[in-house]
Amino acid sequence: MRNFLLGIFSLFLTPILSWGQDVQYSQYYANPIYLNPAMVGSTGMSRVGFNFRNQWPALDQTFLAYTAYFDHYEERYNSGFSIIFQGANESFTETSWNEVGLGYSYRLQLSKDHFIQAGIQASFITRDAYFGRVIFGSQLDIDRGSIDLSGSGFAGESQVRDLDAHAGLVYYGKRAWLGASLGHLLSPDISYLLEGTSRLPKKISLHGGYRFSLDPGYINDYFNNTDQERSFSVGFNYKQQGQFSQLDLGTEFFFEPLALGLWYRGLPTKYDLPNHESLVAMMGVSLDSGLDVGYSFDFPISAYSLGSSGGSHELSVRYVFSSRSSGKRRYQPLPSFRY
Repeated sequence: MRNFLLGIFSLFLTPILSWGQDVQYSQYYANPIYLNPAMVGSTGMSRVGFNFRNQWPALDQTFLAYTAYFDHYEERYNSGFSIIFQGANESFTETSWNEVGLGYSYRLQLSKDHFIQAGIQASFITRDAYFGRVIFGSQLDIDRGSIDLSGSGFAGESQVRDLDAHAGLVYYGKRAWLGASLGHLLSPDISYLLEGTSRLPKKISLHGGYRFSLDPGYINDYFNNTDQERSFSVGFNYKQQGQFSQLDLGTEFFFEPLALGLWYRGLPTKYDLPNHESLVAMMGVSLDSGLDVGYSFDFPISAYSLGSSGGSHELSVRYVFSSRSSGKRRYQPLPSFRY
């Protein structure tokens, strides 16, 4: 009976998280290329990053996701170039999704402090699954109340390969930013049964915010005082994919080198069903060396309580290959959240 319940739960959960919807990262801006291909090269330098998410660890089965990327901005061509590896794994059916993508962006300078970046990404996607432990409806004998384990229960392929593409646009000035991205332009095949019978819905994302500058702090290094940035940012991230939509609202305080953030994920859906998912608390450290490390935890406020689900853990690490003290930056960076 336990395997039966897990099978039903997995069949319900996996299409929503792995097949029908993209992974939802809490530290959007610490995963910039996943959020919007237009953010390729947004530092004006070279950058490498890694993100890891462990969702609902208290459950018997795990759901893990990762992203690793490298991007570089080439000033001579006003262009950014990137490569990204990302994927997710659900342990019960051993369902995995992996993607490798190549990205390009172009930066247009509107005025001294205002810019627009447009980006596109081409990807190759693989999806693999093992259904040996899943019990399908065709194996249930309702009249006898039994399960027929002799049948295979699944007659499709356990591997899917396809191509995909994503595009985005972002505007930013000294303090404000506004971006839009459209994912899965090619609607890749996600069906393990018949080719082309089920395709991944396109994903729309709108995101933006504003940064308020506060009085700077000072560090005395015995010879002179060094300014420390103090700022407060507010932002939003709206996502729609298929029948699902969500609006996240958040704030971030930056007291150099420490960043503290709080996000609310949810808001009611158009079907008048509750969609209050979680509160996200974040803490990060941004060092002058170019290293940024962030950690966030999702506190569930939905039917999946903290005790039953264990919340969600997320870690981000990235490094920019030229520190702010080098003086090589020609354009100001995107004033968005750091995490």
